[in-house]
Amino acid sequence: MSSPAPPDDCEGEGSGGRSLSYGEAEYWDARYVEEGGAPYDWYQRYDALRPFVLRFAPPASRLLMIGCGSALMSEDMVTDGYVEIVNIDISSVVIEMMRKKYFNIPQLQYLRMDVRDMSMFPDESFDCAIDKGTLDSLMCGVDAPLSAAQMVLEVDRLLKPGGVFILITYGDPSVRVPHLNQPGCKWKIVLYILPRPGFTGKIRRHVLDPVPLTERGRLPDGFVPEDPDSHYVYACEKMQGLTCSASPTVERQGEE
Repeated sequence: MSSPAPPDDCEGEGSGGRSLSYGEAEYWDARYVEEGGAPYDWYQRYDALRPFVLRFAPPASRLLMIGCGSALMSEDMVTDGYVEIVNIDISSVVIEMMRKKYFNIPQLQYLRMDVRDMSMFPDESFDCAIDKGTLDSLMCGVDAPLSAAQMVLEVDRLLKPGGVFILITYGDPSVRVPHLNQPGCKWKIVLYILPRPGFTGKIRRHVLDPVPLTERGRLPDGFVPEDPDSHYVYACEKMQGLTCSASPTVERQGEE
């Protein structure tokens, strides 16, 4: 089962009735306790994303799965031949659940980690990073632009030259490309658009055909996806020999 996009207010309720955003660990811990570890895939299942993943990351790749949650995607990828997937999530609750569930699958590793600070990993240590909803969640949190910048810069740091960041999001290029194009980063971005699961309308183009972007990183004038609730798949190749600077800090943000 795939989820819809987060609600407009991006909030849930924490202990004592305090409102929590999708960007907070406490929200996710409470949610996973309530769900009891039931598998849940955001946006799209692996079968829909498989052609894109295989195109940019062959099974021998070392992969980073960002915001893994309780999704089945990593399990499905191992079944498909992938040999090393490092899964991270901000929720210690779901990480412990997934460790117990997959203790006998050596291809899967689960670590509790904040995507904004992945300093335990050395530079250029992954061939591919995949995010399915984590950036969207951070955009619902406090200091969203700063959090997005920290995440993108960390992903860039961890990718080898020529490595690919596959971002699956409900954000169209006007609201996602500016966050991808952090100062010091240089991506070659290829965009695909997928209708939401269950969409029954007619699609005029093949979903594996890239959608061209303008020089400003926007959709062409007059281009409207057939499904207004489509998901956008950004395949961002790290250009050779380029690594972003360290993640910005609150102090740097305040100086700008």
